[in-house]
Amino acid sequence: MISRLKILTVSPEVQPFAKTGGLGDISRALPIALKNMGHDIRVIMPKYRSIDLTGRPLNKLNLPPMKIPIGREMVQGNLYEARLDDTLPIYFIECDKYFDRKNLYSENGREYPDNADRFIFFSRAALEACKSLNFQPDIIHCGDWQTGMICPYLKTVYAKDPFFKNTGSVFSIHNLGFQGNYSSELFSLSGLPPDLFSMHGVEFYGMFSLLKAGLVYADAITTVSKTYCREIQNPKNGFRMEGVLQSRKKDLYGILNGANYEEWNPRHDEYLLKNFSPGNLQGKSACKNDLVKKTGLDIDHTKPLICMVTRLSNQKGMDLVMKGFDELLAGGAAFILLGSGESVYEEFFLKQSKRYPTKFYCKIGFSEELAHQIIAGSDILLMPSEYEPCGLTQMHAMKYGTAPLVRSIGGLRDTVKAFDPKTKKGTGFKFLPFELKYLLRSFRKAESVFKNQRLWRRLVANCMAEDFDWAKSAELYARIYHKVLRNRLS
Repeated sequence: MISRLKILTVSPEVQPFAKTGGLGDISRALPIALKNMGHDIRVIMPKYRSIDLTGRPLNKLNLPPMKIPIGREMVQGNLYEARLDDTLPIYFIECDKYFDRKNLYSENGREYPDNADRFIFFSRAALEACKSLNFQPDIIHCGDWQTGMICPYLKTVYAKDPFFKNTGSVFSIHNLGFQGNYSSELFSLSGLPPDLFSMHGVEFYGMFSLLKAGLVYADAITTVSKTYCREIQNPKNGFRMEGVLQSRKKDLYGILNGANYEEWNPRHDEYLLKNFSPGNLQGKSACKNDLVKKTGLDIDHTKPLICMVTRLSNQKGMDLVMKGFDELLAGGAAFILLGSGESVYEEFFLKQSKRYPTKFYCKIGFSEELAHQIIAGSDILLMPSEYEPCGLTQMHAMKYGTAPLVRSIGGLRDTVKAFDPKTKKGTGFKFLPFELKYLLRSFRKAESVFKNQRLWRRLVANCMAEDFDWAKSAELYARIYHKVLRNRLS
C-alpha cells in the first residue's frame, strides 16, 4: 500500500487549458490518476492569453502578489484557480509581461526571444506559489525544459528554506529534442550561484540550458517509455545530452504514458456518428463510410483507409511518407492526413490532395472532432517516426480498432506488437531501418492481411483488447516519488 503524498505538478501546458502536443494530455491525465489513488495533488501552469478564451471559470485568489527576481528586476505575478476535474485544483500564474501573448512559445515560426526570462520566472514563481498557498509538497514533478529551473532552485536558493526542507523533485523528459538552450549572458537572470554555470551544472556547450538544469539537479528523472529511456543514453538519440543522462543512469526511469480512455473510447465518443465496441463493430463501418463521404474519397471496400494525425515534422517520418507517397496509393488504398507543421510538408501534401482528389484528403491544421472521426473511421494508422519518445495516437488508434503501422522505436516499440498471421497474435505492423523499402514492405504486409477480412477482424479485436490505462503508470510514478523521499531522508 502506497502512503498518501502531497504532490505538485508543474507544467507549461495542461489540457484543456493549453496544449501543443502530448505534454498537455499527460499533464492532465497523470495528476487525475494520482488523485484517484488517494494522493493530495495540485497542478500549476502559466496563465496564457488563450486560457481566457476557453470559457472555463477562473477565480483570482485574494493573495498578495508574488514578486520574483529576474536579474535586477522584480517581476510581479498573481495566482488564479480553477478545477482540472471536479475536485483537483489547478493554479495559474498570471504575468501579462510574459504570458499575455498570442501563442505559448513562438509566433510566425520564431521562438519568443525572451523565453528564457519567461520560464525562469515561471519556475521560481511556482515555488513561491507553494508558499503563498501554504501547500508544502513532498514531491514537485516538473515537466520538460520550461520547468527545469525548479530543480537547481531547490538545491541552492531554497536549500535552507524550511518550507522546502523535505521536498524532492522529479523531472520528466517528454522530448529530448526540445532543450531550452540560451545565451550564457542570460544565466545572470536566474539568480543561481555563479558556480552553477559549469560543465557539471547548467552550462551546455557554452549555452545556458534549462533542460540540463533539470537533468543535473532533479532527484530523479523519468521519460515516457522504457525503450526511449535506453535510446537517449546513446549519441544517436541523445541530442548531445547522452553524457549527462549516462551520469544519472541510476536515477533515470522509463515509464510508459497511459491513454485517456475517458476521452478516447469508441463506446461513448460524442464525436462519432455511431459508437461501437469489440462486440459490435457496425459502428466502426458506419464511421468509415461517414468519413469517406465527408472527405470526398472514393475507395473500394476491399482496400484499406490509411490515416495520419500528426505534427508535420521530420521527427514524425514525413520525409519517408513524401518519398513513398505514390507507392502507398498504388495498390488502391486511400489516405487521410490531419496536421500542421513545417511549410515544406504542408505544401507537399496540399499539392498531393490536388493530384489525388479521390484518394487523398489533407486538412492542414487541427480539429479535435475530426481527429476522433479519422481515428475511428480508418483501418491503418501510419506512424513511421524517426524517433518517438512515447506516442499516444497509436494507443488511441488501437482502442478504436485501427491497426498501427509504426517504426519500431521508442514508445512505438513498447506499445505495438507485430501481427503474425499464423498465430493471429499481435496488434499492428512494424519496421526498423529508417528506409522507404522497409516502410513499404510493412505496408504491403498490412494490405495482404486486410484482404483476408476474417484475419483482419482478429487483428482489430487484438487492438481493442489492449489496455494502456493511466492507473498502471501512476502507480509506477508514485513508487519513484517514495524512493526519492526515502533517499533524501537516508
